[in-house]
Amino acid sequence: MEQLQIKDSILVKNYIDGDEKALEILINRHNQRITSFIYSKVLDRDVAEDIFQDTFIKVIKTLKKGRYSEEGKFLPWVMRIAHNLVIAHFRKNKRMPKFEGSDDFNIFSVIKDEKLNAERQLIKDQIESDLTVLIDELPDDQKEVLIMRIYKDMSFKEISENTDVSINTALGRMRYALINLRKIVERKNIVLTN
Repeated sequence: MEQLQIKDSILVKNYIDGDEKALEILINRHNQRITSFIYSKVLDRDVAEDIFQDTFIKVIKTLKKGRYSEEGKFLPWVMRIAHNLVIAHFRKNKRMPKFEGSDDFNIFSVIKDEKLNAERQLIKDQIESDLTVLIDELPDDQKEVLIMRIYKDMSFKEISENTDVSINTALGRMRYALINLRKIVERKNIVLTN
């Protein structure tokens, strides 16, 4: 992994120094990963292709202006650009809520126990594929509450009746599920944030 990152940073430097071929190698190297990531969010080949092109237009502009400083972290940087363009796409098409006053895209900072409507839409549109893998790692009681709340659209009253626990316990499990998800994301170094 380390070697790949070193090679990326050398290619970036070469491109900045005027070697056009270096960018082509970088694009080819990460094409599959970035395209798959974009497609998993937008679920439309043409839109994914457009966003991929826009991502690299932005990459090129940034590199040409000499504003790139993420030494050895080329792929996460490109993924963040792609991610932000995906969000811009959803906002433009009114398919995702806009969080006023913040460009932060972090489900864990916006999810509140009782206010999951906008966030639920965001989860479904944006990061469902990432999340399902992560949710599997949660303890069963937390996983159960999270799935009932987000995917089955159940109220905490319904969850408490279905699981034979108090509403407070159900709320607590939801809170712990979100805390644990955040830890899993950090541990696995998954890019859910911009």
